[in-house]
Amino acid sequence: MPVTDRIDDHVSDAVFEERYRAVSSRDARFDGQFITGVHSTGIYCRPSCPAVTPKRGNVSFYLTAAAAHEAGLRACKRCLPDAVPGSPQWDLRDDLAARAMRLIADGVIEREGVPGLAARLGYSPRHLTRVLTAELGAGPLALARAHRAQTARALLVSTDLPAADVAFASGFGSIRQFNDTIREVYERSPLELRLAAAVRARAQVPASGAVRLRLPAREPFEASGVFDWLAARAVDGVERAEPGRFTRTLRLPSGPALVSLTEAAQPGVEIEAHLASLADLPPLVARVRRLFDLDADAVAIDDVLARDPALRDAVRAAPGIRLPGALDAHELVFRALIGQQVSVAAARTALGRLAAELGEPFTMPGDHGLGRLFPTAEQIAAEGHRVLRGPASRIRTVLDVAARLAGGDLIVSPERERHELHSDLLAIPGIGPWTAGYLAMRVTRAPDILLVSDLALRAGARRLGLPDAPRELAARGAEWAPWRSYASMHLWRAATPPAKI
Repeated sequence: MPVTDRIDDHVSDAVFEERYRAVSSRDARFDGQFITGVHSTGIYCRPSCPAVTPKRGNVSFYLTAAAAHEAGLRACKRCLPDAVPGSPQWDLRDDLAARAMRLIADGVIEREGVPGLAARLGYSPRHLTRVLTAELGAGPLALARAHRAQTARALLVSTDLPAADVAFASGFGSIRQFNDTIREVYERSPLELRLAAAVRARAQVPASGAVRLRLPAREPFEASGVFDWLAARAVDGVERAEPGRFTRTLRLPSGPALVSLTEAAQPGVEIEAHLASLADLPPLVARVRRLFDLDADAVAIDDVLARDPALRDAVRAAPGIRLPGALDAHELVFRALIGQQVSVAAARTALGRLAAELGEPFTMPGDHGLGRLFPTAEQIAAEGHRVLRGPASRIRTVLDVAARLAGGDLIVSPERERHELHSDLLAIPGIGPWTAGYLAMRVTRAPDILLVSDLALRAGARRLGLPDAPRELAARGAEWAPWRSYASMHLWRAATPPAKI
């Protein structure tokens, strides 16, 4: 009896054939989007694995490595299926499974357990486990275990961290658990896995204690656009931008960190991080992946947008354009509120003053030139009234939002359901559709938002020969679904003067 497609018990034969064709042609565009389980050999592979194409009857397809592990499969030693960008589905989708995957990647299970994960999502642990097992082929513990194994593999082959440090940084509770999991998943010991990496840029861990790691991106990847975006908005004392490099202070679950991001030689981003605890590495990696939109299906996005003659040249000029995310969701809320209806330069000045007055001093050793952490919602709620400048109504809104965030009455985070976050924001006096849409776009990675009220976006539309009246632009933008957020990036880039977002 042939093995069925495990992506969905009700998947059509056409979907199975589409994925089987991708495997037969070794199409790297699908790497990370699904996993090929080969039951005759007991392994799972990326779609582009160079091995002989397996027979249909021996194949199952999985959405997650955890589901393959649950089926008794181990990772292919030849194609290293975990060494690829993640699935774009967890950003594109907004259902319970996708939101759970965002939190699992952020290390929530390691910090709060399955009950904490379920509570954040508003469901019972039992219901959450039932849904994830039905939709993804594995429960939350198995999904977290697979994520820990992938993190550990990346650290083993790209750093010289001692195995014990790798185990802790990956979220394992003990060295024995770490060793057993690596052997089960990769059929090698941690030392064998490290030595088997035939070609690798082994980054030493310097005496300063920095950890270096490369995160791959799905091609094409226009990293320069994200670096330019960050440079234009860098807040003095908190961030520093240089060509192809971005450095900033950041709060992580265990404490403050100093993070430097550079474009990698291969498509992706290199991280150099000084952390208060190695346990902060998984959440940092998840945030950097969101910031640079590393898992986006750039081929599919560009294909849809390039069908519009008005966008075709823009897409060709910037293939693989990315939608910048956020390293800190609360910080982005204040950036959006303070940056409304002012220039980028004015917003940077106001945010720099806020950080200088209210942000905690940053004292990590090193010649980094950064002396502040961006202030928390609690600090802004308590002292923002003496620092903030501008219209009184805007100051009231900022202080109101800060108090709501500090008290937990407003939750702005990647796992929020997009329509609920949008509604919660619109219910706050002083927050309109632009701010609510902008935050949904960048915090929850909503791919299909077009902010037609934005003046810079409309200016860019006009320059590209598109209608600039909100209603007409919205009607034209319907053709760009489900990638209108990425179309927005092209329109902002086309604006003159540059977009002031």
